[in-house]
Amino acid sequence: MTEAAELIDNDFLRQFELKVDNEMAIIEYSLQERKIFLTKMIIPDTIRTREFELEFVDLVFSNIKERNICVVPTSPEIARFVRSNRKYKRMLPVGIRI
Repeated sequence: MTEAAELIDNDFLRQFELKVDNEMAIIEYSLQERKIFLTKMIIPDTIRTREFELEFVDLVFSNIKERNICVVPTSPEIARFVRSNRKYKRMLPVGIRI
């Protein structure tokens, strides 16, 4: 579902955006030093599926990994994603456990 969509890092609004079927999925963030705090995920009900949610968060984490910064998931949905995907636990800052 997300293959044709492009992930946008809207640094002015401090959010990652993914437009699908004229709907916008958003993950809000706060960037401090070399850490990015993922604070809120908003996905419209019309496009929300478990598969879409996982693909969207995976795209965001891949983008962050390329920038070589640490992730602090403060959103419950994103924390759940990190718990279930061990490969992203390495992106957490030292001392943060999920």
